[in-house]
Amino acid sequence: MLANAFAFLISVLNAYFWSDRYVFKKKGNEERNTILTLVKTIIAYGSTGILLASLLLYIYIDKFGVSEYVAQLLVLLVTIPVNFVMNKFWAFQTYKVNEEN
Repeated sequence: MLANAFAFLISVLNAYFWSDRYVFKKKGNEERNTILTLVKTIIAYGSTGILLASLLLYIYIDKFGVSEYVAQLLVLLVTIPVNFVMNKFWAFQTYKVNEEN
């Protein structure tokens, strides 16, 4: 359990780093709160990667009888876009900085 938690944290930190630098870039007059963004990223990955994925696996396998392997692929088709949207519109929100001359 400890190793799983550590691996999850490392993977989210890695995703945060690359998303902040290259995926959800800030424009010149935009800022974002680094700590809040990191916390929101952890919540986004936790809710989609753990909660939503577990729920969908249960539904696909136990309720619909889908193969475990196919179910995992179907889960990825849902969780990856949901996670991206959560990060784009929630976790990596920016705000405009007023520039006074």
